[in-house]
Amino acid sequence: MKLQGKKVAVFVADLYEDLEFWYPYYRMQEEGAEVVAIGPKAGTFRGKHGVPATADKGIDEVKAIEFDALIIPGGYSPDHMRRSPNMVEFVREMDKQDKHIASICHGGWMLASAEVVDGKQVTGFHSIEDDLVHAGAEWVDLKVVKSENLITSRTPKDLPAFCTAIIEAVAE
Repeated sequence: MKLQGKKVAVFVADLYEDLEFWYPYYRMQEEGAEVVAIGPKAGTFRGKHGVPATADKGIDEVKAIEFDALIIPGGYSPDHMRRSPNMVEFVREMDKQDKHIASICHGGWMLASAEVVDGKQVTGFHSIEDDLVHAGAEWVDLKVVKSENLITSRTPKDLPAFCTAIIEAVAE
């Protein structure tokens, strides 16, 4: 149990990519982490494929200092998340505290909105390449990219490598 004693936040909002939320959520628990689902508010959200996920806490109930890492799933939820100034600020705070921030697929939208990618290498779903480049990132097309405190991946098929990279980084 490599993450015993660690606390990991996983963002959730409507239209999240089901696998990109649930796979890391359970994988971090398997490694012993306390995992907290955080939404724009506490409550239930529906994934792209209709699977419900409950946010344990609303963003107004948490602070970045309480967590060792943040995971941002993709789907269309990052577009909803970045409409919440407090969710964007949480990402900024995690970055300022040099904590691990992992995003997959469209999760990079949150990184761009939080302005934490400038000068870093990142990947994500190919359609957000321009957004990340315009935010100052160097785009690379790899299944997982670790650049300083950021860990990024492209699609659900990259989830094994994505989760392995998160576990290795947070366990350090």
